[in-house]
Amino acid sequence: MFAKNQGAWLIVGLGNPGREYEKTRHNCGFRAIDLLSQKLGCKVDRLKFQGLYGQFNYGGSKLFLLKPQTYMNLSGKSVLQLSAYFNIPPQRIIVIFDDISLEPGRLRIRGDGSAGGHNGIKSLISELGSQAFPRVKVGVGAKAHPEQDLADWVLSTFSASEEKALQSALERAADAALCIIDRGVAEAANRYNGSQP
Repeated sequence: MFAKNQGAWLIVGLGNPGREYEKTRHNCGFRAIDLLSQKLGCKVDRLKFQGLYGQFNYGGSKLFLLKPQTYMNLSGKSVLQLSAYFNIPPQRIIVIFDDISLEPGRLRIRGDGSAGGHNGIKSLISELGSQAFPRVKVGVGAKAHPEQDLADWVLSTFSASEEKALQSALERAADAALCIIDRGVAEAANRYNGSQP
């Protein structure tokens, strides 16, 4: 088991601020942070570092929850500001975000890697100067039609059946992020990769 008292952790949920974006495919990260906030009893309501964040004591470590308020394409600016201020290295920054290559309800845990075309992850890699941060990908489904604009797709909402699958996935994504802290990326991946209700 990982020792949890060796510095702070940051869990970031990616999304776009504003009520019109709340239920869109691109906002899975925000919704997972909201669930974590409820689970841990940690309010994410401090406005600083170009984001909304909360601080919690988790197993002897400081744990920060962050929802960048920069809009998706500039998410890395908020993450860099908070992580630099609290001296949190990339390896202890867990990012939860949407993935169009996974069907709704599926998860994929990774310890590092490229952006895979995701603009929020591109921004994080650019600002942090590293790809070595753990991530929890939440499936939101591929475009309904090949010719559909990708931006339009990720800013669309879910069908009723997709929303049901997503709710379970978001709860498991929150658990997976804590599992990374508790037991490491490999164990979290073993437990949650490809998982669905």
